Amino acid sequence: MERHIAFERLYNFRDLGGYQAADGREVRWGRLFRSDSLARLEGLDWARFQELGIRTVIDLRYPWEIEAQGRVPAQRGLAYFNFSIEHRPYDQAEIDPDVDPWRYLADRYAEVALDGVNELRQALEVIAAGTGPLVFHCKSGKDRTGLVAALVLSLLGVAEDDIVEDFALTELATDRLLADWRAANPGRELRWPAYGRAPADIMRLSLADMTATYGSIHAYATERLGIDKELISRLRGNLLRP
Repeated sequence: MERHIAFERLYNFRDLGGYQAADGREVRWGRLFRSDSLARLEGLDWARFQELGIRTVIDLRYPWEIEAQGRVPAQRGLAYFNFSIEHRPYDQAEIDPDVDPWRYLADRYAEVALDGVNELRQALEVIAAGTGPLVFHCKSGKDRTGLVAALVLSLLGVAEDDIVEDFALTELATDRLLADWRAANPGRELRWPAYGRAPADIMRLSLADMTATYGSIHAYATERLGIDKELISRLRGNLLRP
């Protein structure tokens, strides 16, 4: 099976299937996808998207991003949810190049875990509902999307090394994300030289932070988000196979 799914105008669309869970099962292929902004879907890309049979889209962006940039095309039978999990906007292009960029981004993820409790819980509830193939996305499919992917895979029992490896696959899209930013911001200086990067260190730091703060990722989900055993059971039942 192909993890990366090629589109002309999407750079970071991939299948979360194939990862091994702790109980010996495997994440189903073709059921759960992560992506950069679906607002760019049109023409052949839209036809390719429809071929995947996706029935649910979770958009993790701010409402003002959606208003400015658009959203996935509306279609009968395609459910759309907007759960803006980030509450403290920042401009990655303006990150001080003198700070530790991976520590800086891990700190932003910790803020999302703290601030976005309601939205993260809602996103997990929709994913656990299992009403057909689903994709979740933000703008670049890197930070907000990466955090949700890490939470879901953790609850499925996927090993931390695999979760970190999945996060780092966004590095394959960095050049195109950077080119996209330059095209959208002519004449503007990019202060942060690591724009669009997604090294494994960021997710390792983020998972370590959550474990240090809450005891474990599972404890964060159950005690902070209020996710119960029944939801985790449904999540695993819908997304894992023998």
